[in-house]
Amino acid sequence: MHTIYIADMQKVVVVDDEDSGRTLIKQYLVDFPQLIVVGEANNGVDAIKVIRQFQPDIVFLDIQMPGLSGFEVLTHLDEIPHIIFSTAYDQYALQAFEVHAVDYLLKPYTRQRFQTAIKKLKTENSPQSLQPLAESLLHEANYPEKILVQRHQKLIAVPVKDILRIEASGDYALLITLTEQYLSNYGITQLESKLSPKHFIRVHRSAVVQLDAIREVHKNISSFDIVLINGDIVRVSRSYMENFKKYIY
Repeated sequence: MHTIYIADMQKVVVVDDEDSGRTLIKQYLVDFPQLIVVGEANNGVDAIKVIRQFQPDIVFLDIQMPGLSGFEVLTHLDEIPHIIFSTAYDQYALQAFEVHAVDYLLKPYTRQRFQTAIKKLKTENSPQSLQPLAESLLHEANYPEKILVQRHQKLIAVPVKDILRIEASGDYALLITLTEQYLSNYGITQLESKLSPKHFIRVHRSAVVQLDAIREVHKNISSFDIVLINGDIVRVSRSYMENFKKYIY
């Protein structure tokens, strides 16, 4: 097997919410003995802790994770190591390169594709400062004002501002408004990526809520119950607790 040689030993952190994703990266890293895995994480909150603790040179970073996304993880770091994104979602590629990622590995990828990413590492460069990264992340994307949802033989235009919450329904998702429910052909994660994070927040693996639709929040011993303006109650799961707490002052 051909081995690509990296001159200097470098520390690596692997972040992926799936065990199989982390295992694959570690298997491919066997070809690069100078790249040493010093830590792992399976969610955004732990990723910040591990990166701060070990100060790695390189981070393989998933994007869609419980707690915080890969992009949100980066905004919590004082210095940004070399980032290679590893994700199953192609819609974040442009944003990834706007934050100066070394590469964007779209799952499933081959060993050869992984080696190509390693070749792109510019080991002589120092870690990036937070300022240009933050400027890129704060750039507001263009999000749709309406979503077209199929109903029978026609498409219904649903104003995004009318969506109170989104609920996972198998491989699909329910869009719930004050008066209607619409079944989307997209899954909840795909729908979430199309909505502005300024107005919608993931609070559970199977739930996204509109911030403007929240009437009140009840605090329990270890969780929160969100009460929406239509009376629906949505529980914040433990995995998304830290993300939700950012809105509490």
